[in-house]
Amino acid sequence: MGENQTSVTEFILLGFRLGPVKQLLLFGIFSVFYTFTLLGNGAILGLILLNPRLDTPMYFFLSHLAIVDMSYACNTVPQMLVNLLSPTTPISFAGCITQTFLFMTFAHTECLLLVAMSYDRYVAICHPLRYSAIMSQRFCITLAVTSWACGSLLALVHVVLLLRLPFCGPQDINHFFCEILSILRLACADTSLNHVVIFAACVFILVGPFCLVLVSYTHILFAILKIKSGGGRRKAFSTCSSHLGVVGLFFGSAIVTYMTPKFSHPEEQQKVLFLFYSVFNPMLNPLIYSLRSTEVKGALQRALCKGSQSRLG
Repeated sequence: MGENQTSVTEFILLGFRLGPVKQLLLFGIFSVFYTFTLLGNGAILGLILLNPRLDTPMYFFLSHLAIVDMSYACNTVPQMLVNLLSPTTPISFAGCITQTFLFMTFAHTECLLLVAMSYDRYVAICHPLRYSAIMSQRFCITLAVTSWACGSLLALVHVVLLLRLPFCGPQDINHFFCEILSILRLACADTSLNHVVIFAACVFILVGPFCLVLVSYTHILFAILKIKSGGGRRKAFSTCSSHLGVVGLFFGSAIVTYMTPKFSHPEEQQKVLFLFYSVFNPMLNPLIYSLRSTEVKGALQRALCKGSQSRLG
């Protein structure tokens, strides 16, 4: 491994490189988004864990998605906020590599969780009579553990291949967090193996799961069209279309970032794409996947009523 050749002990994250006023404005906006992300996902996670009525496969996967979203935000946003206030604040080499590993772990895990969630909806809508038998507790736990394990192992492969490279300067990473492609640009050696592995991993963890999600939702769409009730059809279509919109945004931005030619999207555009992972998607997922659900809204109302009654009592 090239650790003995590595002279760089810390990196500088360049962030968005805007004027002080714009940096301060972004700090305020992203702070609000970060707060809503933690509050929204934390509320959903708490409701699912404490309410027996939400003890179903769908909400089991949603609880894992909430954990991933909060982890995403906690891994990247605090460092981004620090850099907006103090652009020259360094991050250690070990801290940078750790951030890369965690980000990729959460990204891979979310890809696989979205597949599991789409399969759950497929079984619920297309095979409702067999739903309990197919989506058993053991099967759901197996899917969740597999998602986390595969996500972590694949991220570990990328980090091991990254650590074999020497870094002898420069130290400036043109990003708001330690993203693997931005780090590879600073390596003092051939990175072709890393890029080949990244592309192959994208085929496995992005294109494959995205195709499975599309297949699931295609079957769901045909099942919805067979619903005789107009109201039921509109409700099911509205829910599934919003889910598919979030999935398309997540997978689409990842595929554009990692699987298209480098010249087609400059580094500044990449930063905007990565905001979807770190800021927008984690904030929107609770609203789209959970708070539109009547069961979650009912559980939230009951929890608020209990809280108000206990204060009055």
